Amino acid sequence: MRIRATVAAVSGALALSALAVPAAQADSTSYRDAAVQALSGKSAFAASAAAQLDVSFSNLKIAKAVKVGTTNHVSTKVTYTLTHGADVDIDSPDFANGPLIYKGTLEEPVNVLLGYDAATCTATSATTANCAGLIDIYPGDGDLLNSDAGSWKAGALALNYSTEDTALQGDLGATLVQRNSKLTVNASPEPVRKGKTITVTGKLSRANWEDNKYHGYTNQPVKLQFRKKGTSTYTTVKTIKSNSTGDLKTTVTAATDGYFRYSFAGTSTTPAVSAAGDFVDVQ
Repeated sequence: MRIRATVAAVSGALALSALAVPAAQADSTSYRDAAVQALSGKSAFAASAAAQLDVSFSNLKIAKAVKVGTTNHVSTKVTYTLTHGADVDIDSPDFANGPLIYKGTLEEPVNVLLGYDAATCTATSATTANCAGLIDIYPGDGDLLNSDAGSWKAGALALNYSTEDTALQGDLGATLVQRNSKLTVNASPEPVRKGKTITVTGKLSRANWEDNKYHGYTNQPVKLQFRKKGTSTYTTVKTIKSNSTGDLKTTVTAATDGYFRYSFAGTSTTPAVSAAGDFVDVQ
């Protein structure tokens, strides 16, 4: 599942708007719909919220980083332990729960992302269960703004469809939601005589979630690396910076056959990436 939401704190309540549901999903009642209603209809993030389910969450695990491109749907798995009171029937069709991630604080989240379907849970005792769910992201449908890139926190929500009782818990984990990166390289001329100059060009770019295209990532340190033919390890030759359009260009002296590549270490908003090596025949 995915939810596209603009989130703001209004009179102590969590307000979610601009929700978009694919046509193929619009004819079915989804966990997402119920979750959004529960979050927007109550002061869900307030500890004093009324009609709380006797449910808590712990041991949440989520990927350290989620790479999101321009159009393709991205899912990331979340696991956690659900603990509930004896009067809560987690096998009831009225009960559902799932993970969520949010940008900002619990009191004033900037954005919230959920999964389209509820988590699946396996009981481990009369009052505990191991659960697994997804966070679904559709960048092509406007789930994210570029400013959303970076640190997000994770939580989980439980709800009862018939009574609208809820249990919501945050600060259970953290992840990075990153603008996916691309890196190219081209070393020329090929072949080249030993001692002559090799020009190595390339481009560092990253996803723009607002126009669904890749644009140059400017003023970033990028390593030029070389791997000698017949070996498996790259060695850094020099570090240069991408220009105002993300382009890379430098020169080296031809010495021996091998592969040149550019390598970017990444930032909190953009993942690390290395170009495929470009072979140069030195004669």
